[in-house]
Amino acid sequence: MPAPRPSHDRQPDDATTVRTVDVLVLGSGASGLSAALAAAHAGASVAVHEKADRLGGTTALSSGVAWLPANHHAADAGVTDSVEDGLAYLEALSNGMILPEMAEAFVRTVGPMLDWFETSTPLRMRLVPGYPDYHPEFPGGRPHGGRSVEPELFGFGALGDWADRVFGSPRRMYVSESPVGGGTGFLTEDDDRERTAGQLEGLGRALLGALLKGLLDHGVEPVLSSAATELITEDGAVVGARFADGIEVRTRRGVILATGGFERDPELTTTFLRGPMSHPAGVPTNTGDGLRMAMRIGAKLGVMREAWWVPVVAEPGDPTEQYALNGVQLVQRERSLPRNIMVNVRGQRFTNEAANYNALGGAFHAFDPTQFRHVNQPCWILFDQGFVDEYGGYGVPAGGSMPQWITRADSVADLAAELGLPPGELTATVDRWNELVDKGHDDDFLRGDSAYDGWCGDRSHYPGVLSTLGRIDSGPFYAAPLHSSTLGTKGGPRTTTDCEVLDVDGDVIPGLWAVGNAMAAPTGMVYGGAGGTLGPALVFGYRGGRSAAGHPVRN
Repeated sequence: MPAPRPSHDRQPDDATTVRTVDVLVLGSGASGLSAALAAAHAGASVAVHEKADRLGGTTALSSGVAWLPANHHAADAGVTDSVEDGLAYLEALSNGMILPEMAEAFVRTVGPMLDWFETSTPLRMRLVPGYPDYHPEFPGGRPHGGRSVEPELFGFGALGDWADRVFGSPRRMYVSESPVGGGTGFLTEDDDRERTAGQLEGLGRALLGALLKGLLDHGVEPVLSSAATELITEDGAVVGARFADGIEVRTRRGVILATGGFERDPELTTTFLRGPMSHPAGVPTNTGDGLRMAMRIGAKLGVMREAWWVPVVAEPGDPTEQYALNGVQLVQRERSLPRNIMVNVRGQRFTNEAANYNALGGAFHAFDPTQFRHVNQPCWILFDQGFVDEYGGYGVPAGGSMPQWITRADSVADLAAELGLPPGELTATVDRWNELVDKGHDDDFLRGDSAYDGWCGDRSHYPGVLSTLGRIDSGPFYAAPLHSSTLGTKGGPRTTTDCEVLDVDGDVIPGLWAVGNAMAAPTGMVYGGAGGTLGPALVFGYRGGRSAAGHPVRN
């Protein structure tokens, strides 16, 4: 007999406002809105409550790309892929952290999920041509792309008053038109004018706008500034939630946790994450609310040490507030381009700088048992004037002036002195790098060997090592501090393939589901390719919403 779960039974007092629906969704990112839309389409009455005063969570700040193996857009473009290859790829990268049944549910649901979205909701997707998987040389990998799709542009005018209630700012571009997607990053004047006039947006906000329009069409209007504080249980089953404003929402079928991760809670990140993390890039509301509520009623946890790791730079701010969002910039293109390297406090390179951002987490978390510290934090990204003149970066166009918070010096030795690094070692590191560039191969860390490495680099040399290898020899020289950060955490309650939350004994907690970053990541430590967060979020949002409505997806 499993032990009884903690009881949160309590009758509402006279001052409590009570509402009853079939399904309550907590959170409004891609997974939450997908779950709500799937449940509503299946006939359930649905309520969506969002803690913030705007919708969308971290999804609104994202590219909106979803990694979906064996999708029909790839097939339509003549790209060969299969469910079996998708599963083989995940298995090759699993390191024992992916549950086979979750991988199967993910990859085999891509087809029906995408068909449903594109025939029954306003969401339309398209292929990002050529975008390689993040580990394309592994079994089942796709070095020439086919698994990353993005939303079609969406007209925010269709949302009425809700158009101004989504996180982020308008971005009127496809990923495929941006530098990280193989484009220039610039629109023609005609395209810019036409898209602005039509309130057309791309990327993460386009994804959310389409999902929100689908919900509004079903008569579901989210409730903003409504933070859930406690799950209500009766006889061991979840039957609703209480909110900070005194409202209770009771459910006939249950609650779906879509509250995001816990990267904004220093206590939780220190307790669970495997290595250092600062300056998180997600929205400030990701403080682990769903995780704490699930823990209180005995949920089993999984993948708690992992996050969607990413290196960032951060403009100087309040030194006591390491969890501030302002000034945080993801560093993807800058470290993939030629003429830069990353160095640690020893003044030495320590990894393939152009590797995918999630995998770089492992390099940042290397620990020296003698010095008893993480040897690659702090670290710096080092580049030269040739980089600035040809590529720019850090918000500055090619040939512009680097921001004042980036350290500069006339020589590599002087730069080392400015940073407090050993001048001789840093000079030797740069000399060694230049020798490898002249040789045409990075013998030390294999930068440029993978088809992915140069994708975000110099496109005029892609494919090929010169897309990411280039000498550092033109002063002045620059260095920016690089931080181990995250787009969001991966840990949360363990679930069934239909997102039903399990208790510590492995039994289903009736009436409770979890999706997105609020669930234990179905792909474990793996980030399969561009959109590796949103692909599973959409798939399991769809599965969880259908299950909560009483119409689970048939495997």
